[in-house]
Formats: sequence, C-alpha cells, structure tokens
Amino acid sequence: MTVARVTEIISSSKESFEDAVKQGLKRSSKTLKNVKGAWVEGHKVVCDSEGHIKEYRVILKVSFVLDE
Repeated sequence: MTVARVTEIISSSKESFEDAVKQGLKRSSKTLKNVKGAWVEGHKVVCDSEGHIKEYRVILKVSFVLDE
C-alpha cells in the first residue's frame, strides 16, 4: 500500500510565477523524499509604492510518498 502526504510551502521569485514554482519544487526536493507532484494553491505579488512588482509568490501544495 502506498501512502502519500501533502505539505504547503510558499516560494518566491523576482522573475515570474513560473520561476517561483520551479524554485519551490527544487527546494522542496532537497528536504522531502519522493516528491511526486504539486499544484498552485494561490498567487501573490509584492509591489512598491508606485505599483511595480518586486516579487512573485506562490503557495504550493507538494505531494510526496512516505517510505514504508
């Protein structure tokens, strides 16, 4: 029997939402074993007082299979 777990992480990038997702998966794979997938739960941007985007953030749900 396979058992999986889902954990939530927040990742950021100065480039794009796509890059934030890539960075989040890359980093989570260093800590979590058997990462099998992820989905974006939400998006957010941080902007300056003039409305320019400074940072892109994503809330990721990362699924991974637990060792037996």
